[in-house]
Amino acid sequence: MMEYTTQMDAAKKGIITKEMMIVANKESMDVEELRQLVAEGKVAIPANKNHKSLDPEGVGQGLRTKINVNLGISKDCASIEKEMDKVKKAIEMKAEAIMDLSNYGKTAEFRKELVEYSKAMIGTVPVYDAIGFYDKEIDEITAEEFLKVVEKHAEDGVDFVTIHAGLNRETINTFKRNERLTNIVSRGGSLLYAWMEINNAENPFYEHYDKLLDICEKYDLTLSLGDACRPGANTDSTDAVQIKELITLGELTKRAWERNVQVIVEGPGHMTLDEIKANVMLQKKLCHGAPFYVLGPLVTDVAPGYDHITSAIGGAIAAAAGVDFLCYVTPAEHLRLPNLEDMKEGIVAAKIAAHAGDLAKGIKGAREWDNAMSKARADLDWEEMFNLAIDSEKPRRYREESMPEHKDTCTMCGKMCAVRNMNKVMKGEAVDIFNNK
Repeated sequence: MMEYTTQMDAAKKGIITKEMMIVANKESMDVEELRQLVAEGKVAIPANKNHKSLDPEGVGQGLRTKINVNLGISKDCASIEKEMDKVKKAIEMKAEAIMDLSNYGKTAEFRKELVEYSKAMIGTVPVYDAIGFYDKEIDEITAEEFLKVVEKHAEDGVDFVTIHAGLNRETINTFKRNERLTNIVSRGGSLLYAWMEINNAENPFYEHYDKLLDICEKYDLTLSLGDACRPGANTDSTDAVQIKELITLGELTKRAWERNVQVIVEGPGHMTLDEIKANVMLQKKLCHGAPFYVLGPLVTDVAPGYDHITSAIGGAIAAAAGVDFLCYVTPAEHLRLPNLEDMKEGIVAAKIAAHAGDLAKGIKGAREWDNAMSKARADLDWEEMFNLAIDSEKPRRYREESMPEHKDTCTMCGKMCAVRNMNKVMKGEAVDIFNNK
């Protein structure tokens, strides 16, 4: 059998991997069509060779919009047990990806437990871990040490890594010439910016990009090219800094594909509704059709405590316009580390946005799911409605908290229920609003 190094390498050689078979089956897509999309870079199947518990998913053109859940330990909230509770709930709620953003304490211990347990694909941002890994300030870490942290994460089995390689000296110069209200809001981007300025050096991930690709190729580690210059406020969106970095990410995408390394490109951020479609078009054009992964976008800046809603509004529009992967946002965004309940609300909001986008894109099976729910409503089949719901727990609880006198109604309309009465009329039965039967 012909050997291959990565999913993209296999696809280019005409090889259909077991991961491609699984994804094609999930997506009701012809596997040869999927193979071609992987070969072209328009679909990525993040599947590290060392992630043995993985149930593979595809991200990209023609596939269901996937969602990612961020979690991880921090200095102020360092409980591995609590984060693992979130992991288990996220997988139960069918999140396709989990990003471990741990930046303090026993990060390696948590990552090992996560990889062993999770059937969802796993992402990390290695630069977050570098300071704790070496126990020294950011400016004291060498370029070689940054790459060693990436290799450690790859060896541990993570499926994709966010690397802010587009924040090179050219991008920094553009940033300095173009004033922003919120400067750089990417955590990884701000750390690298500080390192570059203090050391008067080029971004190590840009300067040593080929060495980074060596690591990715070795483990079939998907490269998620991070947007260090994503807008942190609506007024900063689609500015020269953001677009300058995006152009560089497009160039880095082609270099990765030449090495058969799979790529996902990350995007904004905060932006108003009218700019979302244009941003998706720009990314797809400048990055040659690579899968697009966005945080939000958050369509207004004035709703702290409700940013899962501002994000879902933007995410639905983005997904409908062609975005492939949504990073969830919780009600705790900008405020604190999300707890379990925050995470659940964020997942549901992101899944609603993803599915709304899939309906607009005409993804196979999306309309059928909605039709099945509508049929259950027409039949007043409460149990089937709960089974089909994105989250069955909340609607079931709402129903049980306010039970009607008649089971074929709810406490909103009672026997005036339009569905109940139309069913009776269509069957030739009397509409008995006042008859207490």
